[in-house]
Amino acid sequence: MSTGLWITFIIIALMLGAVGGFFFARRYMENYLKNNPPINEDMLRTMMLQMGQKPSQKKLHQMMTAMQNQSKKQK
Repeated sequence: MSTGLWITFIIIALMLGAVGGFFFARRYMENYLKNNPPINEDMLRTMMLQMGQKPSQKKLHQMMTAMQNQSKKQK
């Protein structure tokens, strides 16, 4: 086989791998977010009640803001 044909096969294989990897990663993240949804205020309220704290709206808002700021710092 000629060198040009080998290079063509390698390029095609790389492109197919990139497209396949993209769709695999997309499906994985969709399933992950479906099984582990991000924390919202209702979940935070339930956690606080389970810990024996009385959640006020102000406290919930402060905790949500703190969590969002923390996630922005990690990125």
